[in-house]
Amino acid sequence: MTAGTALAQTCEACGATYPELAAMLQCPACGGLLELRHPVPSGGAAALKTTWQARTGSGVWRFQEVVLPTVSASDIISHPEGNTPLLSRPALAEWAGIHGLHCKHEGHNPTGSFKDRGMTVAVTQARRLGATAVACASTGNTAASLAAYAAQAGIPALVLMPEGKVAEGKLAQSIAYGARVVQVEGDFDDCLRLVGQAARELGVYLANSVNPFRLEGQKTIILEMLQQLDWEPPDWIAVPAGNLGNTAAFGKALEEARAWGLIDRLPRLLAVQAAGASPFAQAFAADFRERISVQAETIATAIRIGAPASWDRAVRAIRLTEGIVTAVSDAEILEAKAHIDAAGVGCEPASAASLAGVRRLVRAGMIGPDDRVVAVLTGHLLKDPGIVLDYHLHAAPPPPLANRPVRIPATLQALERAMQP
Repeated sequence: MTAGTALAQTCEACGATYPELAAMLQCPACGGLLELRHPVPSGGAAALKTTWQARTGSGVWRFQEVVLPTVSASDIISHPEGNTPLLSRPALAEWAGIHGLHCKHEGHNPTGSFKDRGMTVAVTQARRLGATAVACASTGNTAASLAAYAAQAGIPALVLMPEGKVAEGKLAQSIAYGARVVQVEGDFDDCLRLVGQAARELGVYLANSVNPFRLEGQKTIILEMLQQLDWEPPDWIAVPAGNLGNTAAFGKALEEARAWGLIDRLPRLLAVQAAGASPFAQAFAADFRERISVQAETIATAIRIGAPASWDRAVRAIRLTEGIVTAVSDAEILEAKAHIDAAGVGCEPASAASLAGVRRLVRAGMIGPDDRVVAVLTGHLLKDPGIVLDYHLHAAPPPPLANRPVRIPATLQALERAMQP
């Protein structure tokens, strides 16, 4: 990165460059994915930190200088998003087996997931390009976010979802926000293949995480986290891993932050998959010698993805940060979720994979008890209330943390008895 160079879209595979406003998502020369390459911000790290600290409003556009510096304020589609809390709960730290644990809760975004951070940038870019429609494949959260931001921008939205495999809360959001919802007879990977064809042949603007502008928004999770930590990086950042967009965005954010002098060292990334949807973890165990795909199956619908699209970017992020990729069972995810919920924090199942992964690595001796760890929670508890009710009301035998309602007659004596532990 050289001071004074223009913002460009660069192919990660062959290095070809294209203008910022070129309407493409893959390199025409080789088919590789594109990323935005930023010039070195003027003024230096200290000036950036001062500017960002003083700025209010969106937690994405606060960092505009390193997200999309050329866009005018009138073109930005913002709810606003970001400004999510960095939470400390002693009970969760004790359960995970470490002292310095924080949870970065992206479920506090407007539509209840981290997707809003990327979508504000992607839909802003779509409007700049004059897109007549925007589209995505989704297990639920991307669809909900795109539907909301497209509605705000006045652009028709098309969302493709695997039939019968999307939590009702997420489906309800997409319908309520006015998107054209298409339920595909297949899985997420079928949806992504089909919407990619639509982008190429029907002219819709694709808003999945292969979109480089999405990643620019999602990397602000890291920038905001570092700002909340007074720019002192943690030792580890744990993140659920499905389509690998966040893993890729986090690596890009950390690489840029170090290059620009915002931080002086890189934390290690811990990407956590569900065991039933773990192609990236399997490939990591074999030193990424081959790209693996699986038939995905897990209760964590947000990461039920068998052929992740941001594979190469995520490999680079793991290698850059000397990171680790692991997989946890659905039982581990549900246990971690129950603890997160009981701590008054709450999250959807996929989010809990990050904390389950931290606990697994602590028990394996790979994360030390004194390490400082941030576990990213990607979605809100109410994204998937069905899982909550199944766990607490219907599981047999009841799990240890099940909190079943008590039925009583309408008398004070019965209520007094019910109040007993």
